[in-house]
Amino acid sequence: MEFAELIKTPRVDGAVLHRPFQPRVEGTLCLTGHHLILSSRQDNNEELWLLLSNIDVIEKRFIGTLGTITIKCKDLRIIQLDIPGMDECLNIASSIEALSTLDSTTLMYPFFFRPMFEVLEDGWHSFLPEHEFTLLSAMSIDDEVLKKVATFRQGGRFPVLSYYHKKNGMVMMRSAQPLTGTNGRRCKEDERLINATLRAGKRGYIIDTRPLTAAQQARAKGGGFEQEAHYPQWRRIHKSIERYHILQESLIKLVEASNDQSHNMDRWLSKLEASSWLSHIKEILTTACLAAQCIDREGASVLVHGSEGIDSTLQVTSLAHIILDPQSRTINGFEALIEREWLQAGHPFQQRCAQSAYSNSKQKNEAPTFLLFLDCCWQIQHQFPCSFEFNEQFLIVLFEHAYASQFGTFLGNNENERRKLKLQQKTVSLWSWVNRPKELEKYLNPLYEANSLVIWPSVAPQSLQLWEGVFLRWNRSSKYLDEAWDEIIHIIEYNKDLQAKVNALRRQLAELQTEDGELESP
Repeated sequence: MEFAELIKTPRVDGAVLHRPFQPRVEGTLCLTGHHLILSSRQDNNEELWLLLSNIDVIEKRFIGTLGTITIKCKDLRIIQLDIPGMDECLNIASSIEALSTLDSTTLMYPFFFRPMFEVLEDGWHSFLPEHEFTLLSAMSIDDEVLKKVATFRQGGRFPVLSYYHKKNGMVMMRSAQPLTGTNGRRCKEDERLINATLRAGKRGYIIDTRPLTAAQQARAKGGGFEQEAHYPQWRRIHKSIERYHILQESLIKLVEASNDQSHNMDRWLSKLEASSWLSHIKEILTTACLAAQCIDREGASVLVHGSEGIDSTLQVTSLAHIILDPQSRTINGFEALIEREWLQAGHPFQQRCAQSAYSNSKQKNEAPTFLLFLDCCWQIQHQFPCSFEFNEQFLIVLFEHAYASQFGTFLGNNENERRKLKLQQKTVSLWSWVNRPKELEKYLNPLYEANSLVIWPSVAPQSLQLWEGVFLRWNRSSKYLDEAWDEIIHIIEYNKDLQAKVNALRRQLAELQTEDGELESP
C-alpha cells in the first residue's frame, strides 16, 4: 500500500490552528504519510508537527463552506483546525482517520524514522536480560524443572525472579496464575521452584492481585490459585486491583473531569471522585507497599501474580522495586526497570495503548495500565522529591512515547513479536535518544540527593493528588509554574556555584597552611 492512496488532499492553504493559551495561527496545512504539519504564513516556521499515530479521534463540523476539525490526541491535548472548503475539509478528515489507524505495524512511523542525531549508545543493547539477571541472585533450578513449571502456569509464565533484596537475601517473583482447575491439579516442580527462595524456617507470601471470588471463578476455567495443602510455607493474600475496561472507563471519566470548563468546584470534585482514578492508585500503591514490607520488614520472599501476570502484577513488582531499591530511582535504573519488568516481561503495549481517553471504540484489550504505574511513580516522587534522579518530565515523556512515538521501543506486545518485527535492526530505541548527555539534562532533578534507604509512600487520601502535569497541562497556562520552577533551579545553581567557590577557598587555605605552618585560620 502506498500512503499517497490514502491522502486525498495533501495541502490546503488558509488553514487556521487554534490551541489553548496560544494565539491562532494561519498557514498552510500539509498531510504526509505520518504527520500533520501546519506552517505559518507570517514567519514560515512550522507551528504544528503532529504525529498521526498520536491522534485518538477527530470530530468535524461545518458552518457554510468553512469546515472545522477537532483533533483529540492520545497525549490528551485537543486542537482545532479551521479549513476553508467543505470538500477539502472532508478529504483531510478522511485521510487523517485512515492514516492514524494503520493496521500493519511495519507501516508505522518508527520504521520510517531516521535519526538526525548521533547515536552514542545503542539503546537496544543497553538492558540485555542476560546482564540484568546477573545483577540478581540466581536460584539452583535446572531447565527441565522450569519447562514443567511453565506448563503449570498460564501462558507458560512461570515464577521469574523480579527483585533481590541485598539487605536480607529475600526475593520477589512474578508469574501467571497456576492452572489448578477444579480438580486441584498439583505441580511439585512449581512448589520446589518457589520454595527454593525461602530460608530454613521462614515462610513466604503469595500476593494475588485478584479478589478471592475472581480467583475462585478462574478455577472453573482451568486457572485458580495455589492450594494451602501443597504450599504450606506460603501464606496467600488477595489484594484486588482493577484492570482492562474498568481502568479505561476510569481514565475516560478522569479526562472528562479535567476538561470540564464550568469552573464549578463541587461539580469538578464530584467528577474526579466518580472517575475512581485516585482509588485505583491507592489500591496499587497499597499492594506494592505490602509486598515491600513482606520483604524488608518480615524478611520473607514474595510471589506476585494475577491471572496472566502482565498487568497488575507488573505494577506491583515495579513499584515495590522503587520503594526498596535506590538504584531504580536513578534514570538508568528506572529505564532498566521498564525494560525488565514491562517490555521483556511481556506487557502488551501495542494493545493496551492502541487508544487513549477520547476514542469511541471500546476494545477489551485497551487499558491505561502503564499510565497508572507512571502516575503511582509520580505520587511517590511527589512525596520524596529529593530521592529521584529524574524529574516529572521524564515520566511524561515515557507516557507520551508509550502511546505514539518515532521510536520502536514500545511497539509490539511481547519479546517474540519484537523479534519477528526486527525492531532492533529497523527502528531506533527510545533510550538511544533519551540517554544522550544533552537530552538527559532535561530530565535531571536538581533536588536529587542519593538516598540509600527504603522509602515508604503514604496512601492516605490527603497524600494522593491529581497528576496535573499530565491531566491538566493542556487545560491551563503553566506560565507561572514554569517561572517558579526556573527560579528554583536558578537558586539551586547559584548555591552550587557559591559552594564550589567556598570549597576552592578552603583548598587554597589548606595549601597555604601546608606551606606556612604558622598561618592561622581566620
